[in-house]
Amino acid sequence: MPIQIAIFIIAIWIVIILLIAVLCKRYFPKKEELSRKIIHIGTGPVILLAWFFDVPKNIAFITALLITIALGINYQYRLLPAIEDIERKSFGTIAYGISITLLLLLFWPRYASSISIGVLSMAFGDGLAGLIGRSINSPKWSILGQTKSIVGTLTMGSVVAITTSIISSTNNLGIQPLEILVISLIATFLEQISPWGIDNLTVPIGVTCIGIWLVGM
Repeated sequence: MPIQIAIFIIAIWIVIILLIAVLCKRYFPKKEELSRKIIHIGTGPVILLAWFFDVPKNIAFITALLITIALGINYQYRLLPAIEDIERKSFGTIAYGISITLLLLLFWPRYASSISIGVLSMAFGDGLAGLIGRSINSPKWSILGQTKSIVGTLTMGSVVAITTSIISSTNNLGIQPLEILVISLIATFLEQISPWGIDNLTVPIGVTCIGIWLVGM
């Protein structure tokens, strides 16, 4: 497939996710985290599309860098409130962009599978943990000023394990159950100890590096 078509498909995906988030912000204004989490979860699969379409490193890196710069501008000026309109202090969206940009620069495309697991662990795991953890009442605790819950923590670990298993099985990576457990535990631990949204930096990079070291993906 020509790279122009691949980029067009990826761009359409991103536009659709942003449109859904804006509509959610408009029609569900009281759910402050919803639109942000939709973007958080929905942009994760872009890494799978880039892997599937075999997007070259230079294009992937430059695109991620430009998006990260745009996120920084939006954080400062709130041009698109659906991304940053929350009360708590968080650098999550910027950290998200920085982590993906660094991973693409350092490891793409040789370790595309590890990068995919790292990014999707953050996108799906943390995104769903935030939504489900707030929706279901369960015992909570505070770590470094961040509120965590049993339901949210279990969601994070479970989603990471499921995501890793699916990527492994569909791409014949041969990741063993114990290795999947290690990856999910590390991802959950990093998510617990990362205030101000920097888990968007520590989880993707940490999980990717552990994947490369542990199973040589």
